[in-house]
Amino acid sequence: MADGDSTRSVRAGRPAPEQYTPELPGPTFAAHFHLSGEAAGPYTYGRDANPTWTLLEDAISELEGGGATTVFSSGMAAVSAAMLSLVASGDTVVMPDDCYQTTRALRDRLESYGVRVRMAPTAGDAQLALVEGARLVWLETPSNPGLDVCDIARVADAAHAAGALVAVDNTLATPFGQRVLDLGADLAVASDTKSLTGHGDLLLGHVTTRDPRLAASIRTWRKTIGAIPGPMEAWLAHRSLATLALRLDRQTANALALATALRDHPLVGGLRYPGLKDDPAHALASRQMRRFGCVVSFTLPSRDAAEGFLGALRLVGEATSFGSVHSTAERRARWGGDAVPPGFIRFSCGIEDAGDLVADVLQALDAVR
Repeated sequence: MADGDSTRSVRAGRPAPEQYTPELPGPTFAAHFHLSGEAAGPYTYGRDANPTWTLLEDAISELEGGGATTVFSSGMAAVSAAMLSLVASGDTVVMPDDCYQTTRALRDRLESYGVRVRMAPTAGDAQLALVEGARLVWLETPSNPGLDVCDIARVADAAHAAGALVAVDNTLATPFGQRVLDLGADLAVASDTKSLTGHGDLLLGHVTTRDPRLAASIRTWRKTIGAIPGPMEAWLAHRSLATLALRLDRQTANALALATALRDHPLVGGLRYPGLKDDPAHALASRQMRRFGCVVSFTLPSRDAAEGFLGALRLVGEATSFGSVHSTAERRARWGGDAVPPGFIRFSCGIEDAGDLVADVLQALDAVR
């Protein structure tokens, strides 16, 4: 019988027990390693590999359902590696026009290298119409910040038939929300700064693939670009994985409770959460997701209303990230770049008691009526 998610997250990547040693070895701080004779072996130089990275990469690979994982210094380092290392001048990349805005910002860089970029929305599997002749199809589902969903298996089948690779940014869902490699993706990519590590205290990203050639290309990219994580960050990330399932269960329950409480509120418009049965993405999300994530989005009537709401919250920090054990929210339009109204709120549910969190949000809404 297969182990459950909490059992897997507690044990993932941990070495076999050894007398008088900790369950998770401490971080290895080394710029170089003793190396005599031929320049070969698992650990030769600190930019190539590190034992602390190896344990974390093994752990993430287990959670992703197999394959080889490469960890990076940030989520965008992972995104850039997956995108830039696999395409060349003359290739075509298909991207969602509603994905994370810094991912979209790579369009200019790709085009400066002679790569053609086609863009379409996430909803309705709109990218299907653009896969012919593509080298790489990039998906982000649920999308950030709009929470639209696409059918990963359907798009992957079409992309593969057209000769394209498929990468999925799985930051919001994590491998315990959806297993994108099992759904047909060639690469699972994530910013582990967010839900995977979940404490808002480190920057990290990863790429996982079951194709050894792709894995080698990604790993070479990290070595040559130098986008490596620090050993302490990697160790903290591995430690944090032990509570992943617990955190996600509480966060998704809180997100559903919050979304349910907001459904009929007179100030709230454009409410989105894939876990709501009447959300436009719910039917599809239910087929490919096991957990619906911690993010709820909605729109308040104006910029001033949104700022007043955020200022009146007692338990919720105003921050731009998501996935932490601490609830956070922000008026997303303050950054520009996303096609959202001035009063659009991206709300990330933490692990507080649901009743306290909902009560805080409702009192903050009352404060701006």
